[in-house]
Amino acid sequence: MPTKKKPQVTPSPERRRELLDTAAEVFAAQGYNATTVRRIADAAGMLAGSLYYHFDSKESMIDEILSTFLTELQEGYEAVLAAGLGPRETIEALVTESFREIDRHRAAVAIYQKESKHLATQPRFQYLVDSQREFEQAWLGTLERGVADRTFRADLDIRLTYRFVRDTVWVAASWYRPGGQHSPDEIARQYLSMVLDGIALDT
Repeated sequence: MPTKKKPQVTPSPERRRELLDTAAEVFAAQGYNATTVRRIADAAGMLAGSLYYHFDSKESMIDEILSTFLTELQEGYEAVLAAGLGPRETIEALVTESFREIDRHRAAVAIYQKESKHLATQPRFQYLVDSQREFEQAWLGTLERGVADRTFRADLDIRLTYRFVRDTVWVAASWYRPGGQHSPDEIARQYLSMVLDGIALDT
């Protein structure tokens, strides 16, 4: 008499998300090269073999972590650019969206900062280069528009300003903790009050 095969249980999206969140924290703390599947499994409270039921490698995990974060960020930026705002309002909205993404994907942002240069050399992670180029154009185009219509100073170094804003915004992932004293929007407002008063013309 033939034996009945046990039905294969598909992992739930919620469980997959939980495991990716755990993996992201381990990658952010330990670094990609130092992180093993066993270390992630230990942090998730499961056997390494069980983790392979959900993901075929640590590369697949970091790929999904980064691609999910960057897709959400890209969608947020596209919505801002499509809103038809003035240059200053667009910068404000881009900064606010960035801090909101840090709130949602703090560990992924930390991973991106530490690992993207190395990972981008691999064909699987070519999208890291493409995303960086698109994000850069969103910021540079807005700053250029602001200089052209005299919202920002004529002597503003566009690329230097972009690098300053980019680096000072995303470094917040190293100290920001969700649920803290200040919300992402509050942090964005404080940040913008310091930065924009330095580059906007008096009206």
